[in-house]
Amino acid sequence: MSMFCYQCQETAGGKGCTMRGVCGKTEEVAKLQDLLIYTLKGVSERVILGKLDVGAMPGTNREVINSLFMTITNANFDDGSIETQIKRMLSIRDGLKTSVASLHDAATFTVGDRASMLEKAADVGVLSTENEDVRSLREMIIYGVKGMAAYAEHAANLGKKDDSISAFIYEALAATLDDTLTADDLVALTLKTGEYGVKTMALLDEANTSKYGSPEITEVNIGVRKNPAILISGHDLADLEQLMEQTKGTGVDVYTHGEMLPAHYYPFFKKYDNFVGNYGGSWWQQVDEFGPFHGAILFTTNCIVPPRSEEIRARIFTTGSSGYPGCRHIDPDENGKKDFSEVIALAKTLPAPEEIESGSIVGGFAHNQVLALADKVVEAVKSGAIRKFFVMAGCDGRMKSREYYTEFAKKLPADTVILTAGCAKYRYNKLGLGDIGGIPRVLDAGQCNDSYSLAVIAMKLQEVFGLDDINKLPIAFNIAWYEQKAVIVLLALLYLGVKNIHLGPTLPGFLSPNVAKVLVEKFGIAGIGTVEDDIDLFLNA
Repeated sequence: MSMFCYQCQETAGGKGCTMRGVCGKTEEVAKLQDLLIYTLKGVSERVILGKLDVGAMPGTNREVINSLFMTITNANFDDGSIETQIKRMLSIRDGLKTSVASLHDAATFTVGDRASMLEKAADVGVLSTENEDVRSLREMIIYGVKGMAAYAEHAANLGKKDDSISAFIYEALAATLDDTLTADDLVALTLKTGEYGVKTMALLDEANTSKYGSPEITEVNIGVRKNPAILISGHDLADLEQLMEQTKGTGVDVYTHGEMLPAHYYPFFKKYDNFVGNYGGSWWQQVDEFGPFHGAILFTTNCIVPPRSEEIRARIFTTGSSGYPGCRHIDPDENGKKDFSEVIALAKTLPAPEEIESGSIVGGFAHNQVLALADKVVEAVKSGAIRKFFVMAGCDGRMKSREYYTEFAKKLPADTVILTAGCAKYRYNKLGLGDIGGIPRVLDAGQCNDSYSLAVIAMKLQEVFGLDDINKLPIAFNIAWYEQKAVIVLLALLYLGVKNIHLGPTLPGFLSPNVAKVLVEKFGIAGIGTVEDDIDLFLNA
């Protein structure tokens, strides 16, 4: 076994990738990511045992968050940049002074060249925790923390941070080194991870809305114009803002791709007349869509699929925590400013995008917008016009089994409404499912982090209907998952008391049978069955 990774839904055989990641990452990248995480655990132990003031170390906090983000599925395939980050974090770790004499190996080990890094990584990966249940809980916490770090980085890019979130990240990572913790201790820490997931998503919501305004109902063009163009993918709105400022007046259009689609819902971005629309579907479809787009492509975060041709790779730029070998990476200057002139210059030399579809899609149903319609929604529920809401948020992916979600949406009765966020939306946001008394049957709140909006909506409806339990609402949760940001969303929902969540298309490979049993018994977590059986189950629950 040359590597082991089971952090995403598409992991080989639902058990673990052992030769090469299904995502495309190599054995070396997988091992270097393992070593980077191990290094972060060592940093965290020094912070916790040394009782260091987290608020006094903003640079270290930021580097830890960035390091975690780099290891998220489909974020960074560049072995060189991960090696550099390991060296950076080891230097930071060794600069954190503590009077504690006995430290874990993660807080003291040394490596030199790439070969020594890979040798060390072989001993500190996922399987180094022998007890299957402890391993399962530790990894679930780590994956939740990875997702949390992604959202914290976006917030920080907009000037919003919360030192208590960084303090918890250190606490959680250090805890995964502590062999005295029982399974019950780790279950409690898992729920605490969900608590801080809620706090982080709320922070990002505040960061986005205070800078760009609250999302509003918006019709987004999915056709094309005849100008040269840039396709921006990922999640980071701060990067998008800088790109828009640098492209205005240049004759270069900007289109969103994948999870950047919800940027169109923010009032701030509507002032740019070259912010044209959204091109294509969810992240995995890029292998077919990047070819006909023709223009330059900018990845701001994860969701990279290894390009099929050198021609496409030559058009891809990365920034932030993302990276791919052979693609040009754009770093910020000391003031956080990024120079996208090379991206713009390349775009000007390339043909305009080919049209692959036409028309428009509607989104912008984050919590402020939906709550503005609260009276209308409540009346529709009371009158029976809306029988049930289905939260179908989360991720999309390549597996044929994900067609389940499209069929599920198609076969839902006409008196039901879908609440969505994340790239799972692409399974049903172009189906034309109509509306109920002017309320669209697909309400798209935005990116995966905007699943927070769906929780806010549910809690507000609970209040409006005077219910003592969120689970008494006419809301069912049928969520698709793929990577670690979906894990923190799931843990956040569990912390908020949501039960009976159905998760698919498969349950996570990192859940041991005993941990899965706990989730089933305590929270009612379940997998999916057939479309017809599941609809019948949900409607009659």
